[in-house]
Amino acid sequence: MFKTQNSLNKLSALLRETVADFAARQAAAANARAYNQIRNNMVAASSNRRRSFVQTFMFWTFRLATYFVLACATYIFLNIAIKGSRTVFTNHAPFINVKFLTEPPQTLYVFDYQGKKMELSDREFRKWQETHKEPVDATSIAYSAGGIWPCIVGTALLVFGSMIVALVIGISAAIYLSEYSRDTRFIRFIRIAILNLAGVPSIVFGLFGFGLFVIFFGWNVSLLAGWFTLGLMILPAIITASEESLRAVPKGLREGSLALGATSWQTIRKNVLPYAMPGILTSSILGIARVAGETAPIMFTAAYAMRDEMPWQVTKWTDFFFQGVMALPYHIYVVSSKIPQNEYTERVQYGTALVFLIVVMLIALASIVLRERQRRRLSW
Repeated sequence: MFKTQNSLNKLSALLRETVADFAARQAAAANARAYNQIRNNMVAASSNRRRSFVQTFMFWTFRLATYFVLACATYIFLNIAIKGSRTVFTNHAPFINVKFLTEPPQTLYVFDYQGKKMELSDREFRKWQETHKEPVDATSIAYSAGGIWPCIVGTALLVFGSMIVALVIGISAAIYLSEYSRDTRFIRFIRIAILNLAGVPSIVFGLFGFGLFVIFFGWNVSLLAGWFTLGLMILPAIITASEESLRAVPKGLREGSLALGATSWQTIRKNVLPYAMPGILTSSILGIARVAGETAPIMFTAAYAMRDEMPWQVTKWTDFFFQGVMALPYHIYVVSSKIPQNEYTERVQYGTALVFLIVVMLIALASIVLRERQRRRLSW
């Protein structure tokens, strides 16, 4: 009886120890799980804070970079607009300097006469001398009187002519590469060559145009030489953008047209090219901005520093294409680098630059309006 009671006590004690040990292990496991959960939460919170910091940092980096570019562009354009408006606009009706926009450049004569400072253009100075015989000590400043009308006309002619050349050749090449050619090694070589041409400096195109069109073909310094030189310069961008626009047109339009019995050219002309035209016009907008602003190519092939006659004042109509013109970028270059700088040349420089920006903006705006009208007409 006594031994049985001792065995029961030992068994009860062992059972209590087992239960206590199990409870201790359960508590340790629960503590470990709680610790791991807390550690994982801390790691996740730290990772989230790091990702949030990186996200915020990159957002503000990109935002500040954008604002920096806008600030620089705004400063440049405002500087040109403020200084150029003093030349282009006046404080009396019609509030536009008509003489500056409608007359050719002339030499400015500055002198003192009877205690008054006189500023006369070349023509005005000659008329003044006819009525005033006394000699005066006049200072002459080239290109600082008159206006820039021949430069405006020459720039517009160069832009329109070169864009026609570039679009005709560029769209034709893009149609062949996108619609007719196969993906052969030669075609891949042509595409690489086109991309490489896009990085060639403009001065190289100017020398190329001078050697080929001016000297070899005998076109001399003329509109025709300038058109082809500028057209070839922007040709890589036109071809690349046009080819991508043609490839963006769904293949179903081609397949449906061909299934109905249309030829490849009919399919391209009626079903592919109209839908790719907005993208092609986008490339033309970029081409206009580059063509209008180039100085080196036209300096060798198309531009004169001074020309008295307008482009249409020719004996034969064919002479129109074989004559040089004045241009706004070349005029700015000549006034800012070839003659001594003073307040009069600065006035002409900023006035010409402002008019130049307005002309480029108007031409590009016309392309944008045409592109948007084309997009509204077509949907796919």
